[in-house]
Parts: sequence; structure tokens; C-alpha cells
Amino acid sequence: MKKEKAAIPMTTLDFYKYEEDAIIYYEFDATECSPPEPMVNTMNALRVIQNENQRLVGRFFHEPTPLYAKISQFFSYEVKELENGDYKITFKKL
Repeated sequence: MKKEKAAIPMTTLDFYKYEEDAIIYYEFDATECSPPEPMVNTMNALRVIQNENQRLVGRFFHEPTPLYAKISQFFSYEVKELENGDYKITFKKL
């Protein structure tokens, strides 16, 4: 799997794009950010997810519970707590 840097409008973090099993992923790491930067970057990056063959994957230092209410009409998400206490969340368009 080859990751390439992706330009996502109105974001301040580095995003990477890759393909796996015919699904395109956009990935970012917000573990070193302070609020509201993780939520702002996530909300802006979700705009690139247009169909069921695309996902947004974010790493967070805590579970971004307030984000879920803002996106629940349009996106589902899968949460995985990592061994180091961070969270990996994969967002998918409904």
C-alpha cells in the first residue's frame, strides 16, 4: 500500500491518501492537536467523502464524542481504542 500526501481544503493537518481493497482512504493524525483543531479538520475532511468506496480515518488523543452528533445524519463511524489510549476512528458516508 502506497500512501501519498493529499491536499484537503481548509485543513491544517497532513492528510494521506491510499487505496486498499478497492476503497480509497484519507488518513490523518490529530493526536498532537488541541481543540477545536481535531473537530475542524475532521469536519472539513469529511467533505471529500462522497460515496461508499471512500473512508476518512482519524487518530485522536480522546474519543471525539461531540463530533458524532454533528455528523450522525450523514456518516457512520467505527471506533477502535488503541493500546496507547488513542482512538482510531473510521468514518463512512451513509
